[in-house]
Amino acid sequence: MDSIVVRGNGPLSGQIPIAGAKNACLTLMPATILSEEPLTLTNAPRLSDIKTMTLLLQSLGAEVTSLQDGKVQAMSSHNLDNHVADYDIVRKMRASNLVLGPMLARLGHAVVSLPGGCAIGARPMDLHIYGLEKLGAEIELRDGYLHAKAPNGLKGAEMELSFASVGATENILMASTLAKGTTVIRNAAREPEIVDLADCLRAMGAQIEGDGSSEIVIQGVDRLHGATHQVVTDRIELGTFMLAPAFCGGEVELLGGRMDLVQSFAEKLDLAGIDVAETKAGLKVARKNGRVKAVDVTTEPFPGFPTDLQAQFMALMCIAEGTSVLEEKIFENRFMHAPELIRMGASIEVHGGTATVHGVEKLKGAQVMATDLRASVSLILAGMAAEGETVVSRVYHLDRGYERIEEKLGGVGAHIERVSDR
Repeated sequence: MDSIVVRGNGPLSGQIPIAGAKNACLTLMPATILSEEPLTLTNAPRLSDIKTMTLLLQSLGAEVTSLQDGKVQAMSSHNLDNHVADYDIVRKMRASNLVLGPMLARLGHAVVSLPGGCAIGARPMDLHIYGLEKLGAEIELRDGYLHAKAPNGLKGAEMELSFASVGATENILMASTLAKGTTVIRNAAREPEIVDLADCLRAMGAQIEGDGSSEIVIQGVDRLHGATHQVVTDRIELGTFMLAPAFCGGEVELLGGRMDLVQSFAEKLDLAGIDVAETKAGLKVARKNGRVKAVDVTTEPFPGFPTDLQAQFMALMCIAEGTSVLEEKIFENRFMHAPELIRMGASIEVHGGTATVHGVEKLKGAQVMATDLRASVSLILAGMAAEGETVVSRVYHLDRGYERIEEKLGGVGAHIERVSDR
């Protein structure tokens, strides 16, 4: 099993290209099910989760071809011959549940295993089910599978989500494109990945308004056609690499970065003493003079502070001047990186969904274990600012969400390498 070895080092300098968004691409790929014509995605990230979604779509009868070293995904669902999303694939990744809405809309029936993914808390399907039932689907849970059917087809409806769930918004949005009549989703998620999905669906012929706001209106159409769509920049990879010079010093330019994707995050960096400036090619980030300052953070749905950047920011607060309080409002059980950071000398107290971090002057390298995707990269960042050597094990989590991280960080001067069976 691979590990990542990191050694603390000085200032970073150079450019890091930011990949297409994992969470957007994993939503866009199931959209191919909605049409018999080809859907091609450019700027796709090269990640293990993309391979998992490819296997899932292929198991349903879709054709998926990876081109240009994985940066292009060419798909066609003209010959779907299976309506069962099997547990063996779905358990690896929660985004697998996003085939449910498209299959119901196109085929009128679907059997989908309850999803898996990182162990950062429950990922209930209740809002997905609520929305699809509003559209006329009949859904029951049997033996760990959702058995869904729409014998009379899906029909437009008005609904209000009790929580602005990204996954539920995406599933309902895709299903609604082929429903008869008008669908209104209130308290819809506003994430950039939702806007990216809507842009792709519009390119396929869907009629959608209001994406990016809390109310999305979809006028159903009889069919969707093929399209080519460029995947939006990954705001979580962007935010993660924005932190690299915050840990090590120096200046890094993030190619393809956009301020509108990380505005709330950049505001917290500014308070911590990190400069973020827009350039023609992306965003340039540099640490101001002196030690990073402690900043309080509460995770919220977009446009608030992203839960997927909480672990990385906590690692930075471990070496900040002062005490910071981080509140996790999106997922329970998402402080599993805290004990590993404590092994490196951090001072952290966790009480339920709140973590209090007392900054120390220096972390020390240690053997640590990745517990989930974002926790794994937080330990790598911490290791880049620690004395000595840090060995991060169980980095298969990392490969689900970060494309060639050793190459990208090494390219700006980080001392990082991947080793096997260490």
